[in-house]
Amino acid sequence: MDRRRISTLAHADHPIAAPLSDASVARLLDRALRDGAERVLDLGCGEGAWLIRALEGRPGVTADGVDLNAGTIARGREDIAARGLGGRVTLHAQDAREFTADDRFGLVLCVGATHAFGGLLPTLEAVRRHLAPGGTALIGDGFWEREPDQGTLDAGFAGDEFADLGTTVDRITADGWTPVYGHVSTTEEWDEYEWSWTGALSRWALDHPADPDSGEAYAAAAEHRAEWLHGYRHTLGFVTFLLRRTPDDLRVWITPR
Repeated sequence: MDRRRISTLAHADHPIAAPLSDASVARLLDRALRDGAERVLDLGCGEGAWLIRALEGRPGVTADGVDLNAGTIARGREDIAARGLGGRVTLHAQDAREFTADDRFGLVLCVGATHAFGGLLPTLEAVRRHLAPGGTALIGDGFWEREPDQGTLDAGFAGDEFADLGTTVDRITADGWTPVYGHVSTTEEWDEYEWSWTGALSRWALDHPADPDSGEAYAAAAEHRAEWLHGYRHTLGFVTFLLRRTPDDLRVWITPR
């Protein structure tokens, strides 16, 4: 079964494809969009859930979203049009690494999609190319809450795939960014996300027994659930940062660790 279809089905009940509650998403966007007239870019936008939340209630905001999955982009365009937001959002079905725009953006997002760029620091480099002077980046990525054990490694993670939270922040600041806010996903947010992911996929398999992908979808949900509960639960964390570029005259005040 195509991994993109699995992801689409699994996120049916949790369109923010990351362990964040609606309240956390709203708080992050409120802090990021202080003017209410920003131009926003989402790299790895999926169906545009972040962009929809950024635009609703902020009539001055306009946005672009980029995702490699053309089917996901098509569904996002339909949803955005149905909400009456189509004139303010442009979705692009292409590799986010190759996206170009005539103007820069006041807010650039990449939440849960840093793998598309090869990790956190390459993602920040891509964001930097699109960010307007004085703009804000909204970046969500994993970190290790504790040293990964064998169960976590057996779930498909590499020990050096992430760092602890302090080291993650050190790497970001050394790269020339200043965190101006951050949110560490709670256990409740993680559990809601994982139960939604595995539950939506399982429900689809149960409701579509005649579909040739039903058995594979059911197995994928069961495997993911086991990897989460017996592996990375309470080990893999998720943090979402609001970042600004650090001016050179302030970087001299940062003491390297």
